[in-house]
Amino acid sequence: MYPTNPLLVFDFDGVIIDGIEEYWWSSRRACLNLLGIEPNSASLPGAVPCSFREMRPWVHQGWEMVLLAAELIRPDSCLTLQGAKVFSRNYSVHCKQALKDWGWNPNQLQNSLENVRKEAIKRDREQWLARHQTFPGVVERLSQFKTEQCEFAVLTTKSAEFTSELLNHFQLSPQLVFGHEAGSKANVLLQLMQTHLIKGFIEDRRRTLETVINTSGLSSLPCYLASWGYLKHDDTKNLPPSIHLLETKTFMTPLANWP
Repeated sequence: MYPTNPLLVFDFDGVIIDGIEEYWWSSRRACLNLLGIEPNSASLPGAVPCSFREMRPWVHQGWEMVLLAAELIRPDSCLTLQGAKVFSRNYSVHCKQALKDWGWNPNQLQNSLENVRKEAIKRDREQWLARHQTFPGVVERLSQFKTEQCEFAVLTTKSAEFTSELLNHFQLSPQLVFGHEAGSKANVLLQLMQTHLIKGFIEDRRRTLETVINTSGLSSLPCYLASWGYLKHDDTKNLPPSIHLLETKTFMTPLANWP
Protein backbone atom coordinates (compact mmCIF):
# COMPACT_ATOMS: atom_id res chain seq x y z
CA MET A 1 0.00 0.00 0.00
CA TYR A 2 1.54 3.31 -1.12
CA PRO A 3 1.30 6.26 1.30
CA THR A 4 0.30 8.89 -1.28
CA ASN A 5 -1.58 9.36 -4.54
CA PRO A 6 -0.01 8.00 -7.73
CA LEU A 7 2.85 10.09 -9.09
CA LEU A 8 3.69 11.47 -12.54
CA VAL A 9 7.38 12.35 -12.88
CA PHE A 10 8.33 15.21 -15.19
CA ASP A 11 11.61 16.34 -16.63
CA PHE A 12 11.95 20.12 -16.29
CA ASP A 13 13.92 21.73 -19.14
CA GLY A 14 12.19 21.01 -22.42
CA VAL A 15 9.01 19.65 -20.82
CA ILE A 16 7.82 22.30 -18.36
CA ILE A 17 10.26 25.16 -18.98
CA ASP A 18 11.54 26.69 -22.21
CA GLY A 19 14.65 28.42 -20.94
CA ILE A 20 16.73 28.85 -24.10
CA GLU A 21 17.17 32.60 -23.46
CA GLU A 22 18.45 31.96 -19.93
CA TYR A 23 20.60 29.02 -21.05
CA TRP A 24 22.46 31.25 -23.45
CA TRP A 25 22.70 34.25 -21.10
CA SER A 26 24.11 32.15 -18.24
CA SER A 27 26.39 29.90 -20.28
CA ARG A 28 27.75 32.91 -22.19
CA ARG A 29 28.60 34.66 -18.91
CA ALA A 30 30.09 31.52 -17.39
CA CYS A 31 32.29 31.07 -20.45
CA LEU A 32 33.48 34.70 -20.43
CA ASN A 33 34.20 34.47 -16.70
CA LEU A 34 36.37 31.41 -17.24
CA LEU A 35 38.26 33.22 -19.96
CA GLY A 36 38.62 36.45 -17.99
CA ILE A 37 36.66 38.45 -20.56
CA GLU A 38 34.26 41.27 -19.64
CA PRO A 39 30.52 40.39 -19.85
CA ASN A 40 29.88 43.22 -22.33
CA SER A 41 32.45 41.81 -24.73
CA ALA A 42 31.46 41.36 -28.37
CA SER A 43 33.31 38.01 -28.37
CA LEU A 44 29.92 36.35 -28.01
CA PRO A 45 26.60 37.88 -29.13
CA GLY A 46 23.96 38.79 -26.58
CA ALA A 47 21.20 37.19 -28.66
CA VAL A 48 20.98 33.40 -28.80
CA PRO A 49 23.09 32.19 -31.75
CA CYS A 50 21.32 29.88 -34.21
CA SER A 51 23.98 27.20 -33.77
CA PHE A 52 23.53 27.22 -29.98
CA ARG A 53 19.77 26.86 -30.41
CA GLU A 54 20.28 24.01 -32.87
CA MET A 55 22.58 22.19 -30.45
CA ARG A 56 20.12 22.32 -27.53
CA PRO A 57 18.55 18.87 -28.17
CA TRP A 58 21.98 17.24 -27.72
CA VAL A 59 22.75 18.96 -24.42
CA HIS A 60 22.31 16.71 -21.41
CA GLN A 61 23.96 18.69 -18.61
CA GLY A 62 24.46 22.40 -18.03
CA TRP A 63 28.25 22.37 -18.33
CA GLU A 64 27.94 21.34 -21.98
CA MET A 65 26.30 24.69 -22.77
CA VAL A 66 29.29 26.58 -21.37
CA LEU A 67 31.56 24.46 -23.54
CA LEU A 68 29.44 25.16 -26.63
CA ALA A 69 29.66 28.90 -25.92
CA ALA A 70 33.45 28.60 -25.73
CA GLU A 71 33.56 26.68 -29.00
CA LEU A 72 31.77 29.58 -30.67
CA ILE A 73 34.67 31.83 -29.62
CA ARG A 74 37.42 29.51 -30.84
CA PRO A 75 37.91 30.26 -34.57
CA ASP A 76 39.27 26.79 -35.42
CA SER A 77 36.64 24.75 -33.55
CA CYS A 78 34.47 22.23 -35.35
CA LEU A 79 31.36 24.17 -34.29
CA THR A 80 32.73 27.41 -35.77
CA LEU A 81 34.14 25.92 -38.96
CA GLN A 82 31.56 23.25 -39.79
CA GLY A 83 28.46 24.23 -37.87
CA ALA A 84 25.96 22.55 -35.57
CA LYS A 85 24.93 19.79 -37.96
CA VAL A 86 28.45 18.36 -38.25
CA PHE A 87 29.24 18.91 -34.55
CA SER A 88 26.10 17.05 -33.50
CA ARG A 89 26.93 13.94 -35.56
CA ASN A 90 29.68 13.05 -33.08
CA TYR A 91 28.54 15.21 -30.20
CA SER A 92 30.21 13.41 -27.29
CA VAL A 93 33.48 13.01 -29.22
CA HIS A 94 33.59 16.70 -30.10
CA CYS A 95 32.77 17.67 -26.50
CA LYS A 96 35.59 15.51 -25.15
CA GLN A 97 38.01 17.04 -27.64
CA ALA A 98 36.83 20.55 -26.79
CA LEU A 99 37.38 19.91 -23.07
CA LYS A 100 40.89 18.74 -23.86
CA ASP A 101 41.59 21.74 -26.12
CA TRP A 102 40.47 24.18 -23.44
CA GLY A 103 42.04 22.26 -20.55
CA TRP A 104 38.73 22.23 -18.67
CA ASN A 105 36.68 19.60 -16.85
CA PRO A 106 32.88 19.27 -16.52
CA ASN A 107 32.80 20.13 -12.79
CA GLN A 108 34.70 23.34 -13.44
CA LEU A 109 32.21 24.38 -16.12
CA GLN A 110 29.17 23.34 -14.05
CA ASN A 111 30.41 25.33 -11.05
CA SER A 112 31.01 28.38 -13.22
CA LEU A 113 27.48 28.12 -14.62
CA GLU A 114 25.87 27.76 -11.21
CA ASN A 115 27.88 30.66 -9.79
CA VAL A 116 26.60 32.87 -12.60
CA ARG A 117 23.04 31.85 -11.81
CA LYS A 118 23.47 32.41 -8.07
CA GLU A 119 24.85 35.88 -8.70
CA ALA A 120 22.05 36.69 -11.16
CA ILE A 121 19.41 35.66 -8.63
CA LYS A 122 21.14 37.65 -5.90
CA ARG A 123 21.40 40.82 -8.00
CA ASP A 124 18.06 40.77 -9.82
CA ARG A 125 15.94 37.72 -9.18
CA GLU A 126 12.97 38.95 -11.22
CA GLN A 127 15.08 39.63 -14.29
CA TRP A 128 16.65 36.17 -14.09
CA LEU A 129 13.25 34.52 -13.71
CA ALA A 130 11.88 36.53 -16.64
CA ARG A 131 14.37 34.86 -18.97
CA HIS A 132 12.34 31.65 -18.65
CA GLN A 133 9.02 30.75 -20.20
CA THR A 134 6.75 27.76 -19.73
CA PHE A 135 5.51 25.76 -22.67
CA PRO A 136 1.93 26.71 -23.59
CA GLY A 137 -0.70 25.03 -21.43
CA VAL A 138 1.73 22.99 -19.32
CA VAL A 139 1.36 24.94 -16.06
CA GLU A 140 -2.42 24.77 -16.30
CA ARG A 141 -2.35 21.04 -16.96
CA LEU A 142 0.00 20.36 -14.05
CA SER A 143 -2.39 22.12 -11.70
CA GLN A 144 -5.21 19.80 -12.81
CA PHE A 145 -3.65 16.45 -11.89
CA LYS A 146 -4.82 16.66 -8.27
CA THR A 147 -8.42 16.51 -9.49
CA GLU A 148 -7.49 13.13 -10.98
CA GLN A 149 -6.04 11.99 -7.62
CA CYS A 150 -2.52 12.20 -9.01
CA GLU A 151 0.53 14.16 -7.82
CA PHE A 152 3.54 15.23 -9.87
CA ALA A 153 7.26 15.31 -9.22
CA VAL A 154 10.12 17.02 -11.05
CA LEU A 155 13.32 15.20 -12.02
CA THR A 156 15.93 17.34 -13.73
CA THR A 157 19.62 17.73 -14.51
CA LYS A 158 19.34 21.36 -13.38
CA SER A 159 20.25 21.95 -9.72
CA ALA A 160 17.39 21.55 -7.24
CA GLU A 161 18.02 25.08 -5.97
CA PHE A 162 17.44 26.82 -9.31
CA THR A 163 14.60 24.47 -10.18
CA SER A 164 12.78 25.36 -6.98
CA GLU A 165 13.22 29.07 -7.70
CA LEU A 166 11.49 28.64 -11.05
CA LEU A 167 8.76 26.38 -9.73
CA ASN A 168 7.89 28.96 -7.09
CA HIS A 169 7.91 31.71 -9.72
CA PHE A 170 5.37 29.84 -11.83
CA GLN A 171 3.36 28.89 -8.72
CA LEU A 172 3.95 25.17 -9.23
CA SER A 173 4.08 22.89 -6.20
CA PRO A 174 5.31 19.41 -7.07
CA GLN A 175 5.30 16.82 -4.33
CA LEU A 176 9.02 16.15 -4.88
CA VAL A 177 11.92 17.87 -6.67
CA PHE A 178 15.14 16.07 -7.66
CA GLY A 179 18.08 17.97 -9.16
CA HIS A 180 21.32 16.65 -10.63
CA GLU A 181 22.63 16.28 -7.06
CA ALA A 182 20.26 13.32 -6.53
CA GLY A 183 22.08 11.16 -9.08
CA SER A 184 21.03 9.67 -12.41
CA LYS A 185 17.41 9.80 -13.45
CA ALA A 186 17.22 6.01 -13.66
CA ASN A 187 18.49 5.62 -10.09
CA VAL A 188 16.08 8.24 -8.75
CA LEU A 189 13.19 6.51 -10.50
CA LEU A 190 14.25 3.16 -9.05
CA GLN A 191 14.17 4.64 -5.56
CA LEU A 192 10.79 6.28 -6.18
CA MET A 193 9.33 2.97 -7.38
CA GLN A 194 9.93 1.60 -3.89
CA THR A 195 7.70 4.19 -2.23
CA HIS A 196 5.28 5.44 -4.89
CA LEU A 197 3.03 4.17 -7.64
CA ILE A 198 4.46 5.96 -10.67
CA LYS A 199 1.95 6.52 -13.46
CA GLY A 200 4.55 7.73 -15.94
CA PHE A 201 7.81 9.53 -16.67
CA ILE A 202 7.61 12.44 -19.14
CA GLU A 203 10.89 13.50 -20.77
CA ASP A 204 12.00 15.19 -24.00
CA ARG A 205 15.30 13.34 -24.31
CA ARG A 206 14.82 10.03 -26.10
CA ARG A 207 18.17 8.63 -24.98
CA THR A 208 17.23 9.17 -21.34
CA LEU A 209 13.96 7.30 -21.87
CA GLU A 210 15.80 4.45 -23.58
CA THR A 211 18.19 4.24 -20.63
CA VAL A 212 15.22 4.08 -18.26
CA ILE A 213 13.35 1.31 -20.07
CA ASN A 214 16.55 -0.73 -20.32
CA THR A 215 17.27 -0.41 -16.59
CA SER A 216 16.45 -3.47 -14.52
CA GLY A 217 13.41 -2.73 -12.41
CA LEU A 218 12.11 0.05 -14.66
CA SER A 219 11.00 -1.86 -17.76
CA SER A 220 7.34 -1.63 -16.73
CA LEU A 221 7.43 2.13 -16.09
CA PRO A 222 5.25 4.01 -18.63
CA CYS A 223 7.54 6.42 -20.50
CA TYR A 224 6.47 9.39 -22.60
CA LEU A 225 8.44 11.50 -25.09
CA ALA A 226 7.14 15.10 -24.95
CA SER A 227 6.50 16.16 -28.53
CA TRP A 228 6.80 19.87 -27.64
CA GLY A 229 10.30 19.61 -26.18
CA TYR A 230 13.84 19.95 -27.55
CA LEU A 231 13.70 17.02 -29.95
CA LYS A 232 16.20 15.93 -32.56
CA HIS A 233 14.88 15.39 -36.08
CA ASP A 234 14.75 11.60 -35.80
CA ASP A 235 13.63 11.30 -32.17
CA THR A 236 10.04 10.40 -32.98
CA LYS A 237 10.89 7.75 -35.55
CA ASN A 238 10.74 4.02 -34.72
CA LEU A 239 10.13 4.53 -31.02
CA PRO A 240 10.36 1.36 -28.88
CA PRO A 241 6.90 0.03 -27.93
CA SER A 242 7.38 1.08 -24.30
CA ILE A 243 8.06 4.73 -25.18
CA HIS A 244 4.95 6.64 -26.19
CA LEU A 245 5.00 9.91 -28.11
CA LEU A 246 2.96 12.33 -26.02
CA GLU A 247 1.36 14.94 -28.23
CA THR A 248 0.21 18.23 -26.68
CA LYS A 249 -3.40 17.44 -27.50
CA THR A 250 -3.23 14.14 -25.60
CA PHE A 251 -1.34 15.69 -22.69
CA MET A 252 -4.23 18.10 -22.17
CA THR A 253 -6.77 15.26 -21.88
CA PRO A 254 -7.53 13.12 -18.76
CA LEU A 255 -4.88 10.55 -17.83
CA ALA A 256 -7.26 7.75 -18.79
CA ASN A 257 -6.85 8.83 -22.44
CA TRP A 258 -3.05 8.62 -22.44
CA PRO A 259 -1.45 5.68 -24.28
